[in-house]
Amino acid sequence: MINKEVNILLVEDDYLDIMNVERELKKIGITHPIHVARNGREALDMLRGSGVPKISPAPSVILLDINMPRMNGLEFLTELRREPEFSHIPVFIMTTSNEETDRMAAQRLNVSGYIVKPMSFDNFEASPSSLDNFTLFLDLIKLK
Repeated sequence: MINKEVNILLVEDDYLDIMNVERELKKIGITHPIHVARNGREALDMLRGSGVPKISPAPSVILLDINMPRMNGLEFLTELRREPEFSHIPVFIMTTSNEETDRMAAQRLNVSGYIVKPMSFDNFEASPSSLDNFTLFLDLIKLK
């Protein structure tokens, strides 16, 4: 069996949310490296290796907030989808926004899941769509 290195990119500007995501992932046994970018611009720089070390290998999955300074999540996602090297990376939106316009915009940009914060992986069974998103998330990081 090939042991593929898995990287996770978390694009989030709120320190407490970063800590919560890291804690929740640890709680369910995910110990893969988590690279944190504080906004979309920083995330693109990390993916491209522009002025910062490049994430290598490229992330297997991206966890993305929408509301951030400099470049928001939807702007980042638009840029990501334009780049052939990164356009295939599954993206899960994790945001406080439950606005239909944000959901529709994310859907048009081919997100793999949309999770409304506050989040806890303990609560994923609350709705079938969330459970499906979580199962897909685990599959994508090769835990199953």
